[in-house]
Amino acid sequence: MEWFPRENYLRKVRDFYHATDIIKVITGVRRCGKSCLMETIANELRAGGINEDNIAYFDLDSKKYNKITKADQLEELINSADKNKDTKYLFIDEVQNVEGFEIVLNGFRGTGEWSIFVTGSNSYLLSGELMTKLTGRYIEFEMFPLSFEEYEQFKEYYGKPIAAERAVEMQNYVLEGGFPRMITLDSMAAKRRYVQSVIDEIYEKDIRKRIKIRNKSTFETVQKYVINNFGATTSLKSLKKAINQTGTPISEATIARYIKALVDAKIIYECPRFDMKSKKSLSGEKKYYLADLSFFYVQNTDNRINFGPVLENVTYIYARSHDYSVSIGRIGKLECDFILRNDAMQYSYVQVSYTIALSKETEDREYRPLEKIKDNYPKYVATLDPLLQQRNGIVHINLVDFIKDGKNF
Repeated sequence: MEWFPRENYLRKVRDFYHATDIIKVITGVRRCGKSCLMETIANELRAGGINEDNIAYFDLDSKKYNKITKADQLEELINSADKNKDTKYLFIDEVQNVEGFEIVLNGFRGTGEWSIFVTGSNSYLLSGELMTKLTGRYIEFEMFPLSFEEYEQFKEYYGKPIAAERAVEMQNYVLEGGFPRMITLDSMAAKRRYVQSVIDEIYEKDIRKRIKIRNKSTFETVQKYVINNFGATTSLKSLKKAINQTGTPISEATIARYIKALVDAKIIYECPRFDMKSKKSLSGEKKYYLADLSFFYVQNTDNRINFGPVLENVTYIYARSHDYSVSIGRIGKLECDFILRNDAMQYSYVQVSYTIALSKETEDREYRPLEKIKDNYPKYVATLDPLLQQRNGIVHINLVDFIKDGKNF
């Protein structure tokens, strides 16, 4: 089957298609499109002249292979695909289902005969044994659900209607989310049911099997609170106080363990804080952003959009999907929404707001933190305003147009 080619990720992997010394690890929240990306890679190899006998594809979540759970079973399965001495291309979906998979993969990598691609839905894939045994021998490509940049492209590819106004499409994207499968569903009720099924699957496969949860309802209380307060500054102390007020007694240690489980399962992302004056990371208070905004709307019946945290979340996921490291900047008593750093170690700074057109006070509030930063890296105020202005070298951008056009900060 021909899938929508997610070029933002394919272009990162192509340089390694034929590398037999490096394992290509594709990570991301469940149902974000990792399997389709691997199938697209396999199709590109076929189109490039690789013989079908040289391509082995195993989905360990499928009925055919879901009983492959031990290292020796995986090794036997791979050996069954070893049909000649040419370079072979191995694709394994949900490889973390196999205990001890890293030893097997490293063995086949060491032969120099296999170009290996694997996917995994959670951070456990890149922890512990894998980090120890494969350090320097794998490269991670992290995937996210569709960014707004991809959202319209995906709809056009599959013949789905697109709103004439980009601002309307942005609202559709926010309410529907970016899981690729959802765009093929027509009713909002069906989309909500699908997202809930994703959450349930993540809990069963990526959380419950990995950590001991004594009380599922307590875990769900923490999960719901963190999701409902995405983009807000939080600490373990404030979380404990708020959750205890709901009648759910819980310790900071348990909250920390549950939040780590949500981060490891890639439901949420932790955004650290950085002090611009001391040049040090700040512990304690943090912000959490959602892998997909549909996680918020599936557990809330109110479809009104709080554009402050929503636009921050959209910007965060877009920046991460373009390989920026992201943190929150503190400049004295002021805060810069995002400090971005690219692979070339170049920085940029972004303030995000629904609008700065309401008053001079609103404009000053968004520009002031950026004006306090004295280096010469690019600085942006990102809003939904149709009319743009410049001030002291700071670039005012329309966030919808900027992301839709796939621009870099």
